[in-house]
Amino acid sequence: MTTPNELRLLPWSGPGDKPCYLSTDDPDGYMSRLADGIEAIQLGTVSELLEEASEALDNQGTSLDDMRCLVKELTGALRDVYRVATSRGHLRATSDPREPTC
Repeated sequence: MTTPNELRLLPWSGPGDKPCYLSTDDPDGYMSRLADGIEAIQLGTVSELLEEASEALDNQGTSLDDMRCLVKELTGALRDVYRVATSRGHLRATSDPREPTC
């Protein structure tokens, strides 16, 4: 099992929006792969939303309701990406400094 400072922050929240963590010695285990897949989906969603936001900003006819909806989606996506970045930062900080990170 991993030590407490090596827990992986998962890309989803638990009840009450509390963070969820994974403790495992197997980075290729089912839960690790599931978390990796969800992170990839979240990052892809952000990429799509950024493109949509650029188009909406360039379009003078974008309604206020459409912009509010887009901002709400962007806020959720930004929260997800922040969680991914935090998790990956923790993973790098706890990895063996002799191992290459690339």
